[in-house]
Amino acid sequence: MTRTGHRRSIPIFISMGILVVALTVALNIGWIVISWREGLLLALGVIVSLLVIAGVVLNTIFLVREIRRNEQQDGFLNAVTHELKTPIASIRLYLETLQSREVDPATREEFYETMLRDTERLQGTIEMVLRAGAVSASRNQRSPIRVNLAELAAEATEICLRRYHITEEQLKLTNRCAMPAQCEVLGDPDDLQAAMVNLVDNAVKYSGKNIRVVATVQTGEAGRVQFRVSDEGVGISRSELGRIFKRFYRGHAAGGLRVKGTGLGLYIVRNVAKRHSGKVFAESEGPGHGSIFTLDLPAAPRGALPPPAGISPTSMDTHRKVEP
Repeated sequence: MTRTGHRRSIPIFISMGILVVALTVALNIGWIVISWREGLLLALGVIVSLLVIAGVVLNTIFLVREIRRNEQQDGFLNAVTHELKTPIASIRLYLETLQSREVDPATREEFYETMLRDTERLQGTIEMVLRAGAVSASRNQRSPIRVNLAELAAEATEICLRRYHITEEQLKLTNRCAMPAQCEVLGDPDDLQAAMVNLVDNAVKYSGKNIRVVATVQTGEAGRVQFRVSDEGVGISRSELGRIFKRFYRGHAAGGLRVKGTGLGLYIVRNVAKRHSGKVFAESEGPGHGSIFTLDLPAAPRGALPPPAGISPTSMDTHRKVEP
């Protein structure tokens, strides 16, 4: 439900409370003034009492949800503020250093590389927030094209390799599709790549120092293609498995591991999966036992796909690479 929806719901619950209170007052007055109608008032009293109980329960549920949502939004704002402020402060410090004194070429190159990484971090945070809003608006969905999921997976893992400066031994990619056509789906390559990057990024972040992540592209059930990401990280408790895909929700890392993030990554993955008639689900044996995330999508039908409106057949590539 959107923020506007929440604002529209508040007057409803307030009106319900006022109505319940008014009925209760009317019942008490009627009991005193019209005491001879005891049978009628008893029945009315039971009904109003049930309404009072229902009103209290509904208002309590509404308040609890609002409190939780406000806490999640506060956490999101704090996380985004940190993700924006930290790289900006770092870039400014290096620029001031370069401006105030001479540095040797090697140090200058190191400064440039650090500022570039901070800039990519800023760009990633901004794109994450913008995409979270875009995936919620189905009207912005573009015409689907044929996409090779294995090629997008290779790009997604490459982005995370560069982002975290890890080796291919720590982040492996396996393609189990016997033929390229078996890995093809219909959809938006930008959204699909963003979802895959978020899954790999999430696995790396929650792996701690012992990074062992395996990404796999494979055929699933009849007419399905899957992108699975497994890690040996902190794992997920059973109570959190149903909540980790909600907006602003951030999992509780075990062992004191501090994980940065906005709480939007898995929310984006879930919405991208829905928009592509697919699903995403998580599996874990509990804290300390790692986790497996699976993005399950319908395979592209065999045969040529007619070009979307406004796109010529020659301009349709199997995928379009998107830089991080």
